[in-house]
Order: sequence, then structure tokens, then C-alpha cells
Amino acid sequence: MPRPLPARWTARDIPDQRGRTAVITGANAGIGFETAKALAHRGASLILAVRDPEKGKRAAAAITSDAEAADVHVVHLDLGSLRSIRAAAEEVHATCSRIDLLINNAGVMYTPYGTTQDGFELQFGTNHLGHFALTGLLLDLPPATPASRVVTVSSAGHRVGGPIDLADLEWRTRPYNRNAAYGHSKLANLMFTYELQRRLPADGPLAVAAHPGGADTTGSRSAMSQASAVTRAAFAAVRPFLLQSPAMGALPVLRAATDPDVRGGEYHGPRGFQQSRGYPRSVRSSAQSYDASLQRRLWALSEELTGVAFPSR
Repeated sequence: MPRPLPARWTARDIPDQRGRTAVITGANAGIGFETAKALAHRGASLILAVRDPEKGKRAAAAITSDAEAADVHVVHLDLGSLRSIRAAAEEVHATCSRIDLLINNAGVMYTPYGTTQDGFELQFGTNHLGHFALTGLLLDLPPATPASRVVTVSSAGHRVGGPIDLADLEWRTRPYNRNAAYGHSKLANLMFTYELQRRLPADGPLAVAAHPGGADTTGSRSAMSQASAVTRAAFAAVRPFLLQSPAMGALPVLRAATDPDVRGGEYHGPRGFQQSRGYPRSVRSSAQSYDASLQRRLWALSEELTGVAFPSR
């Protein structure tokens, strides 16, 4: 259940991160970049896991120019390829002996129908199955302490699309709906987090979810560019009231990752109207996301599809 926490938690409230390592997917832009930059300012070593290494290098340079002492590495990661995910996990293992934060942030949004390299529907395969596999392959690295976190970034859009159909994740028996497919992938992020928390030992690490609200990012602008002219016009009228900067959108993720008062299995988002804007707090997700039977079914199916079995801790 949501708990009362300080109303104006900001990046200045991030505890000292010196001696800690964070792996952040999709850290070359938007929420991931702002998350990485804030952690670097607090002393964390960073591994930017990105699909485009050149963009990752530019992001790393921007971070080190802003926080001169920052220790930043770039790892190539394509969440739409299980081969790439395994290679990235091997590189992370070769780079460091422990990670304190795994922030599953990257994703695709409202794309036309497509598939990953392994044949999964693109949004579900990238946003959920890719991060499921990566987490399983890295879960031996976080220390057993509540300060270690697996933070998976969901979305208020997890409420869109109606009940998830685990028997037809590839949309073979119904017309493809990219809004519903995105919503289901973000719902899966939450169900994964809640089930992972149940499977982790009582002494940590913690599994926590977060969402950025209405953040004005490259991904959101790209998604809106594919909408109808009427939708784009309507959105433009309300945009100033619904969207906030990527730096503000990163705060729920940062709080989930670093606040000592955060508990495993929580979900953090903006405290403002419709969880669209504002400072971060513990929030409630949809009723379907808390369905433990559905979470277990999704977990078993994800292990089957990815071939990744989580290590015992």
C-alpha cells in the first residue's frame, strides 16, 4: 500500500553512492540519462547498457563533463536480441564483481507491429522479456542487502489495453493494437517486479517498480508523432499541464533505487494529478498487476520463452 513519505523528495536527497555500481539500460537519453547523471553526481560508478554504443559514448562524455570524477562504462545491449542480452551480461560480469543497482529503464513505445530478433512481439519482447532475461543473468551480482535494488520502469499506461492474454502474446488471433500491446508490456514489468520480490531473500536485494509520469522525452515525442492529427492537436493543448522534464520524470526511479525507506515490491510515481507530474511517492498500480496467480504464470512463461532460469539466492 502507498505510504506517506516526504513530499518533495529530489535528487539532493539521494544518499552517497560512492563505492556503488549501477547498471542502467537505455541510459543514453531521457529518463535513463537523467537517472545516470544524478547517480554520477552522488559518486556511483555507472554502466550504461545501450543499443547504440556511439550514442552511449556521447552520453558518457556528457556525464563526465558534468561530473568530472564520474566512472562510466558503456556496454552494448539490444533488448530485442537474447544473444545480445547474454553478451552484455557476460561483459558486465567481466567489468565488475558486483552491482548495487540494476535499473531496467529502456523500452519501445506504441510501435507498429514488429518482432524482436527472436520472434517475440516487439513491445512485449523488448520491454518485458528483454529485461526479464537481463535481470536473471545479472542477479548473482547484487549483494544481499536492502540497499541493492532491481528497479524496473513501468508506466501509467499499464492500465491500458484490458486483460493481458498470455495465450496470445504474439497477437495472432486478434487485430494488433499497439496501445494495448504497450500497456501489456508495462503491466508485465509490474507483475515481474512483484513476483521477483517474493522470490528474493528477506535480507535483500529489493525489487521495486517506478514510472516517470508524463515525461517529455524523445520516446514520448516519437510515439505522439505516430498519432492522428486530431490526437496530436488535442495533446498539444494539454501538454504543458501533463508533461514534466526528464529530470523530474527520473525522480521516481531514483527514489525507488536509493531511498532507504523504500520497501521491496513498492511502486513509485509522481504525486500530482493522475500521477502525471510532481515529486515522487509510493503509488498503487492496477488490480490486475497484483494478481499473484497471473504473476506466476507470466514468470513461468518468461523463463520458457527466454531460456533464462533465475539463480537461487
